[in-house]
Amino acid sequence: MKPAATIVALRERALAYWLARTEQERKFLAFGAAVVLVALVYALLLAPALEGRATLQRSLPALRQQAAQLQSMAAEASTLAANPAPPPAPMTREALSASLAQRSLNPGSLTLTGEYAKAQFNNVSFANLMAWLDAQRRQNRIQVQDAAFTALAAEGQVDATLTLRQNLGAPQ
Repeated sequence: MKPAATIVALRERALAYWLARTEQERKFLAFGAAVVLVALVYALLLAPALEGRATLQRSLPALRQQAAQLQSMAAEASTLAANPAPPPAPMTREALSASLAQRSLNPGSLTLTGEYAKAQFNNVSFANLMAWLDAQRRQNRIQVQDAAFTALAAEGQVDATLTLRQNLGAPQ
């Protein structure tokens, strides 16, 4: 059977069904079909659109606040980019000794030759030494060029020999 013939047959059956009904039944069926059609249109088209609109209206103030924060951060970033950070103070024996004393680290020896510093530590906390090195890297751009660690019997304690170099170029 062709699709056109199927449609014609269905139409004829529906028309026969419709004509077999009384006028009052036709009114009830028409009203019921209209109610079903309106409910489908609302459920499929209007309800999702209204819910989406309400969701967007609720989130709009937060999005506007985020946009304002992004604009202020962008302005701050451009200001900071225009004014580069000042270079750190050159590495000196006094500055290294003072920062080591703040962390309660006492080097066995500390020597500076040119742009390099060599420090020998005996029986120090590995975690404390790493925290000091990280602070030096962040604040003074001091990098570890060479390191040798020897674990001790006491847990977390090491003997260490460090060679440090300050990078006075661009920040990392």
